[in-house]
Amino acid sequence: MNNIIVDGKKIKPSKVVCVGRNYAEHIKELNNVMPDEMVVFNKPNSAISATLTSFHQEPLHYEGEICFVIKSKKIHAVGFGLDLTKRQLQSKLKGKQLPWERAKAFNGAAVLSQFVSICNGDWQGLSLELLINGVKVQAGGVNQMLYTPDHIVQEVLSYSKLENGDVIMTGTPSGVGVVHQGDIFTGRIKQYEHVLLEAQWVAE
Repeated sequence: MNNIIVDGKKIKPSKVVCVGRNYAEHIKELNNVMPDEMVVFNKPNSAISATLTSFHQEPLHYEGEICFVIKSKKIHAVGFGLDLTKRQLQSKLKGKQLPWERAKAFNGAAVLSQFVSICNGDWQGLSLELLINGVKVQAGGVNQMLYTPDHIVQEVLSYSKLENGDVIMTGTPSGVGVVHQGDIFTGRIKQYEHVLLEAQWVAE
């Protein structure tokens, strides 16, 4: 089982729950249809990684996301995540109206920073920034989400158990693109203007 780090301690999530199409501008950039209900899919524990890869059977695309760790069915900690996607395969599967977990749930598909606990699960004012080689490519926050973090947790709990340590990835703002080998990715989580954490990866 793969680990994440929360407040300096190792935790083994049973799963990663992901929300798709949660930012209107990202929906537009991929020419997707605005959903009339929440789009949710899972990544297994085997998808969790601290290594950013640029290729897995095909070139990979990055999607920067605000991520949460669950404790006692509530938001406990926040971190930065990269939802890696096989976009060519995803488009092929979507075109056939087939599930697209194969394009999202492969080994190493959830690249996660360390997590820091937030007081009383207070997610107000949270935002993310993603820089590649020092250039900002993605920025967005909870105020732009179609579904708030609390709404996401309650929706997931309506059909599935959330174990302590499970991770929720809340969707990506516009600005997604291809991971190139050697690129330096810097992800930040802010609460209002205060930087809560920063993580960096060099794409392999």
